[in-house]
Amino acid sequence: MNYHNITKCDVLNGEGVRVVLWVSGCSHHCKNCHNAVTWDENGGLPFDECAKQELFDALDNDDIDGITFSGGDPLFLGNREVVGNLIKEIVEKFPNKNIWLYTGYLWEDIKDLDFIKYVDILIDGRFEQDKFSTKAIWRGSTNQRVIDVKKSILGGNIVLHCE
Repeated sequence: MNYHNITKCDVLNGEGVRVVLWVSGCSHHCKNCHNAVTWDENGGLPFDECAKQELFDALDNDDIDGITFSGGDPLFLGNREVVGNLIKEIVEKFPNKNIWLYTGYLWEDIKDLDFIKYVDILIDGRFEQDKFSTKAIWRGSTNQRVIDVKKSILGGNIVLHCE
């Protein structure tokens, strides 16, 4: 897996102060995507042990509330295994940090991935320009959903995160 950036102090991509991992690779190619530079899975830098240590060092800070996975698409087929393993390791090493994940895939299509249960909030769905709204908190278009993963799994139905 490749990545483009590790943002170490972010307040725009989820609640609280966050670390954001911007991965490479996306097959959705949404019209007017805000981060089209990340579409190429070979773009950016290899996510190696050095990058992983940088990410973990950034998370090892009491002022950081959690991590957000964005991109690209963290659930792009070429990213899923690495992202899934990384999520499991983060939960183990940093149990008090929450995990947000942005994906163009729909909840209904990815809810059974073995690592999804460790994600706290999932923003699903492709960006749709005709549904763009500056009032859509944490998302670019109103078709995208901000899903409370743990409550959704527990109840068997999608539970939206309160904005």
